[in-house]
Formats: sequence, structure tokens, C-alpha cells
Amino acid sequence: MTTPLIELSDVHVTHRARSGTLLSRDRVHALTAADLTLAPGETLGVVGESGCGKSTLAKVLVGVQRPTTGTVSFEGSDLWTMSPAARRTELGTRTGMIFQDPSTALNRRLSVRQILRDPLDVHRRGTARDREARVRELMSLVGLPKALADGLPGQLSGGQRQRVAIARALALEPDLVIADEPTSALDVSVRAQILNLLLDLKERLGLALVFVSHDIQTVRRMSDRVITMYLGRIVEESPAAEILARARHPYTRALFSATPGLLDPIDPIPLSGPVPSATRPPSGCPFRTRCWKADETCADAMPGVESAGAGHRFRCHHPVAEGQSTHELAAQAAATARTRRERP
Repeated sequence: MTTPLIELSDVHVTHRARSGTLLSRDRVHALTAADLTLAPGETLGVVGESGCGKSTLAKVLVGVQRPTTGTVSFEGSDLWTMSPAARRTELGTRTGMIFQDPSTALNRRLSVRQILRDPLDVHRRGTARDREARVRELMSLVGLPKALADGLPGQLSGGQRQRVAIARALALEPDLVIADEPTSALDVSVRAQILNLLLDLKERLGLALVFVSHDIQTVRRMSDRVITMYLGRIVEESPAAEILARARHPYTRALFSATPGLLDPIDPIPLSGPVPSATRPPSGCPFRTRCWKADETCADAMPGVESAGAGHRFRCHHPVAEGQSTHELAAQAAATARTRRERP
């Protein structure tokens, strides 16, 4: 079997919060018990609500965030047992990151040429002539005209700035690119161009891609596999082709039910109850405070990982049955919400 490009094993990330007492600060559980593998050339989509840990996961994958506990392996080598110099070389040259807002991700004082040369200069790739040739090659690769080489980011459109950010991420010919909400700051008319560019580059260059986004339909189209996150946990992992109709976790079904489609009307599954705090997560299953299926079992223990087929795993005590329609689930959730409101 092919060695995974990157692998996470029981990774936890916690941060100190401002709340709590002077001697005992609360802790934010940004990522909890994350297990994940990514194969070379694979595209992994990451979905979930704001604050669920998507960006933290992306930072862990690219080596920006050190796990509090757990192991992150890059081609079988533990990243955080390497020396800083070795880790910088391994990740700095073999991974790239595309950030959410290109207007803040690029240095406004540097020209496009300087921005694209920067990774090459830092890692001392080739001669000065080689670096200039690589800058021209990168601009051509992402569809930027040569005339923009001396332009500043403020003189470019949003789509052009994002193309510069993509070119910078590809400068060192990485094996893995993390795209963290790469189209959320762009106009709708530009998003399709950037997404098509990413798909084209992935195929031409053989990249592994982690695509983080709130745009669920886009994630499904871009990805080979999709993971759903809730309150810092990976609650479901499924092949992208199955995620819409065969998802087994109630939260995944609720998330995708709220996505508008061109042919079908929106039939969202209503979620009632409070959104839990990341500093004081609920016992057992984190989704139980909003789930229409929750009972005492869900409060007592976190469900274990169950398999629903090749590449399909989930964590739920009361999973959605095979073949249940979104309309049926929405009716169940609405009925449960009414019953709970009527209780004394």
C-alpha cells in the first residue's frame, strides 16, 4: 500500500482562554482526538460550522500549529520529533497554503515578482536567473499576464490577487496544498474561475489538496473524500460521491440539507438547542445538545468509530438509517422539537 503523505493520530489542540480564574484559566478545545490520513494526489474536503476547528486542522496539517498531544507524520516521519531546521525544510518546501483573504495574505509593499520570488529566495532555489524564470513560469501557470509582474497587490483585482496567492503556494513545487476558504473573499463571478484553476492545477501537477470551505456543494464537487467537523471533532468521513445521500451522522445530514440546489427545493433539518462552548464541551457526544435523536446514552459516552463501507466512518450512537430521505429526517426533527417545547 502507498505510504500516506500525511497522517494524524489522536491529535488534540487546546488553547488557554481569557475566561476562568487567575490561577485556573479555561481551555479552548480547538481540536479533539483527530485521526486522519491523506494519500498522495488525493483531495480532502473539510466542512462544518464556524468555530468547529477547520482552520486549526489546516494549520496542524501544514505544520503551523503544534499539537498539544498526538502525532503528525509526514511520509512516515514524526514532524514534531524532527529538528526545527529539518521540519522547516520538509514542510516549507513540500507544502503550500492558500489563505482565505488574498488582500491580507499578500504583502502590500512587495510587487508580484517579489512575492513569488520570496519562497525561492528563502530556500535558495537555483540562481537569480533561475528564480526569475520560475516567476514567469508561475505567472503563466495561474493565468496572470506578464505586465502585472511589477504591480502591487493593491493594483490587482480580487481574482488576480488570489491567483498570485496560488502561484506563491506552488512556487516550490509542493506535494500538498492547503486551501483554507480560498474563494470566500471573492465575487461569485470570480469563484468559478479560481475553483476551475485549482482543479486544473491539481490534475496537471499531481497535488494532494485539502480544501476547507463553508460552501458545501463546492467541497463535494472538488473532493475525493469529505470530513465533517463539529466542535473540534471529526464526526464523519465519507467518499464525496456518497456524502449527500448516504451520510450516517445526523449533523452531516442537517448540514447538507441546508444547501440550496438547482433542481430540488431546500428542505432543511431544524436543529434546536444551544450551540455548546468550546471551553466547556458537553459530556459524551458533542452534538447531543442539538440532536433530535439524543438520549441518555449520548450524554454518557462519546460514540466509537463505526464503518459504513469503504472509506466511510462516523461517530454516532443513533445513526441515520440507510435510505432515509432528508424530508423524513426534517419531519422527525421538527416533531421532536415540538415535543421538547411542550414538556413542563
